[in-house]
Amino acid sequence: MSEHVHWVLEVELKANAESDLRALMLEMVGATKADEPGALNYEWYFNEAGTVCHLYERYASSDAAMIHLGNFGTKFASRFLGLVRPMRMTVYGPADENVRAALAPMNATFMDEVGGFTR
Repeated sequence: MSEHVHWVLEVELKANAESDLRALMLEMVGATKADEPGALNYEWYFNEAGTVCHLYERYASSDAAMIHLGNFGTKFASRFLGLVRPMRMTVYGPADENVRAALAPMNATFMDEVGGFTR
């Protein structure tokens, strides 16, 4: 089984927030890529209308996920949450108690791996 912790966060954009969120996304992607070697995937997807965004994030471990969550909280959380309304968060893999506690305010659903493989 993999030690990777990953999630999909689904958010609804607030009215007229798409351009601001896209600008913030560029900043967040750049910071995550530069400062977090344990971030394996950090991908953003918008629907055609620009009203819903899905973020797919995968981290090498719970420790790497916590580094990201700390950076997000310090640098970006208030601006991000000012532009979106979280709809759903699903977390996959062996998230430890620290990750579970950090994501509790998001009402995340945690899914434990029971089979399969990672290449």
